Amino acid sequence: MNLLRPRPGGRIVALLAAVVAFAPASVAEAATGRWSSIELEAGIFVDARLVAATQATGDLETVLAGVQVRLPEGWKTYWRSPGEAGLPPAVDWAASGNVGSVRFDWPAPHRFTLFGIDTFGYADEILFPLAVAPERPGEAVSLAGRLDLLVCSDICVPASFDLALDLPNGPAGMDARAANLINRFAAQVPDDGMAAGLSIDSVGATGGAEALTVQIAAREPFAAPDLFVEAAAGFSFAAPEFDLADGGRSLIARVALLQAPADGAPLPGLPVTVTVVDGARALEWHGVVTDPGSVGAAAGGSLGLAAILGLALLGGLILNLMPCVLPVLSLKLLSVLGHGGGAQHEVRRGFLASAAGILASFLVLAGAAIAVKAAGGAVGWGIQFQQPLFLIGMVVILTLFAANLLGWFEIVLPSAVGDAALKTSGGHGLGGHFATGAFAALLATPCSAPFLGTAVGFALSRGTVEILAVFAALGLGLALPYLAVAAMPGLATSLPRPGAWMVTLKRLLSLALAATAVWLLWVLTAQTGAAGAVAVGGLMVAMAAALWGRRRLSAGWRPVAAGVAIVLAIGAFAAPLPWADERRAGETATAELADWAPFDRAAIDRLVADGYVVFVDVTADWCITCQANKQLVLNRGAVAERLAGDDLVAMRADWTLPDDAIATYLADHGRYGIPFYAVYGPAAPDGVMLPELLTAETVLAAVGRAGGDRR
Repeated sequence: MNLLRPRPGGRIVALLAAVVAFAPASVAEAATGRWSSIELEAGIFVDARLVAATQATGDLETVLAGVQVRLPEGWKTYWRSPGEAGLPPAVDWAASGNVGSVRFDWPAPHRFTLFGIDTFGYADEILFPLAVAPERPGEAVSLAGRLDLLVCSDICVPASFDLALDLPNGPAGMDARAANLINRFAAQVPDDGMAAGLSIDSVGATGGAEALTVQIAAREPFAAPDLFVEAAAGFSFAAPEFDLADGGRSLIARVALLQAPADGAPLPGLPVTVTVVDGARALEWHGVVTDPGSVGAAAGGSLGLAAILGLALLGGLILNLMPCVLPVLSLKLLSVLGHGGGAQHEVRRGFLASAAGILASFLVLAGAAIAVKAAGGAVGWGIQFQQPLFLIGMVVILTLFAANLLGWFEIVLPSAVGDAALKTSGGHGLGGHFATGAFAALLATPCSAPFLGTAVGFALSRGTVEILAVFAALGLGLALPYLAVAAMPGLATSLPRPGAWMVTLKRLLSLALAATAVWLLWVLTAQTGAAGAVAVGGLMVAMAAALWGRRRLSAGWRPVAAGVAIVLAIGAFAAPLPWADERRAGETATAELADWAPFDRAAIDRLVADGYVVFVDVTADWCITCQANKQLVLNRGAVAERLAGDDLVAMRADWTLPDDAIATYLADHGRYGIPFYAVYGPAAPDGVMLPELLTAETVLAAVGRAGGDRR
């Protein structure tokens, strides 16, 4: 059993707290080593010892422990990056027995300023959490180390401690007191910030590359923020200057460059580690400084909300050209043609209703994202396509739309409610226009467009106001062509009057809708298996046949045919139930036969350390942009050959079904929608991010950059 994840943080703290809560009382000092003391001045001592969370090793693969240091009042010691003076602690574990490795973690530091000099470290008491991996689990462990500290007040004193702690084999009973102590300081170790509601949106070079600008967002307003930048030897940075916005939930930090190495290495492209501390919450970010003015990196950063809304508007407009929306736009095309020779005020009302339907759908999506996020669930662009009931509902609606265009049925309602009904055949009812717009918005969500991922990532990493504003801007962008026709209705009324030629056009457009329904059935196979999707498709064919036959029956039998169609539509939602487990059963075989390795985030660092380049493709069956990138770029020519190279590992993260690991990976990169592509390698261990729309040149350049242009 492994009690420790690759990085400490909320999960480790929660695990320790749960174990402590249910652990029996332990023998006092059973999991603590002897204090070692060094006299700093007459009668003033600094003390250090080892503690462990368990009284014995049991069969643990990882033992949680810590180096505890007690400092006298007015004295301090240092963090791993001490600042403008000082030395970091160092431990030599060579004297240990049955210890394969020891990971040393660093709680968030404090800033100390004296005579204008900033140093980073700890005062009073500090415990450095340890993750001790025995060479032979199940056997006794002897943890012994030499700890070297620099301890300072008005003077500085080097202090060395010989520390030891023996853990016998036997049941790994928890020492509640020691575990609580370790838990308290493990909670202070910075992680990715998700649990604390912190995120870094951008780290860019500004001021002629003489400073860094860091954009940080918080779920709750900042109280006492601080920021620490670590870079390669020779770089040092001044204390940050902060600007708060958005009620204290958005923070822009400007960090001046104090010193650079003699070789004049530029800030853009420089790997850095940024640690943000705000009271009890902290965040650690690893990445590369972006070029000044980089739009992709500055998204959600120094650009601010106004610029993000502009990107959202542009992304929504481009979404009109994506293949997801084209089948529904065919309905609107038919509506436009139907206005030929008509009244301009009818055109204006109809297109305004369609725009309203788009905006309403985007606001509903925003509300759903806010609710899911508040409940602690994973949020993302297009994740409703992971739900079988949603897919089945879309298939039913598309089938009805196609049958309506073919003239197999019409819904005739009293005039009082006709304006709110779905009347696609004529296209002039406001309810029909509204429904067409709403349907276009829903079908747009499996597509990603340039600028859309940036805007959605910004919104979903923020609060309610930003989510509503960005989604409204996306909807407005998608609705702009409709609003343009509403503003200039003569574009529609000048077209030829409807005639017999429109019957042929309706049939062609119905095929586009039917093809979209077939695509959704293919997506459904990921959730229900092929048999479940075929069952739904069969019921849709039967429903369409009932609607077709209804018009050929006598008046007395038509309600029966309509009732059969309704029953078949309702039955479609239950049809996949007998095959609900088929998809899960076939996953292993599919992964084993695939040319791409399954996504394994933990393996990326290991592969990069071994010299490999790793290409990560986050995709889903319902993502049209993903499929287009595969067919046009990833599976063709030089790119396909390069991805099959011996020095490259291609990983595919399939998000067709909900997957918390993939959602977390996306969120860690500030993304909440797909496609998402990243390339890791010896020259880019933190990854090179690619745009949503790929080209062969973009992919090959990123692979070459990550690998150090070895090929």
